[in-house]
Amino acid sequence: MKIILVGASGTIGKKVYARLVKNHEVIRASANQGDIKVDITDSSSITSMFKAVQNVDAVVCAAGSAYFGPFDSMTEDDFYTGIRDKMMGQINLVMIGKDFINDNGSFTLITGILAEDPIRMGVGLSTVNGAVNAFVNAASIELKRNIRINVVCPGLVEDAVEKYAPYFPGHHPVSMDRVVNGYLKCIEGAKTGEVIKIY
Repeated sequence: MKIILVGASGTIGKKVYARLVKNHEVIRASANQGDIKVDITDSSSITSMFKAVQNVDAVVCAAGSAYFGPFDSMTEDDFYTGIRDKMMGQINLVMIGKDFINDNGSFTLITGILAEDPIRMGVGLSTVNGAVNAFVNAASIELKRNIRINVVCPGLVEDAVEKYAPYFPGHHPVSMDRVVNGYLKCIEGAKTGEVIKIY
């Protein structure tokens, strides 16, 4: 398969790339490095990416950020950080990409455990994660040409424990292998409309 991997330089993206490249042609896309640059907060940048990379079989996202901080001081603009990036950025990958991707292609997005198991400081992430999960479930019944869509929804990953463990008391870290396998299930499998929970 020919696959665009958005966020290929990130913690999860690097591991997903290392596994996918063994069996597929993978085009690495990110804001600052990779084979092609893309800013998922800018729909024109997404369109340019799809015009530059033809005959794509799968679009995979391991990118997206949102505000992380106390709810008490959170502003409307803080909410829009995640809405523009992790939420609409991924939604636009699908909205725009559906007109470029090959028949029988697939989209794989990313959310996380905070959609249903919130923590302090995580209101922004919980909100956009839940929205993307709902989008995937709904979009799957209307995508044409046998195009599939799924989302990988991991818990705190092992490679991020040092940075984020204090914010996730009592959470059991998830192995990177399990997260990568979740991506493989979405890309190489037959499911659609699924939230692949890896907790």
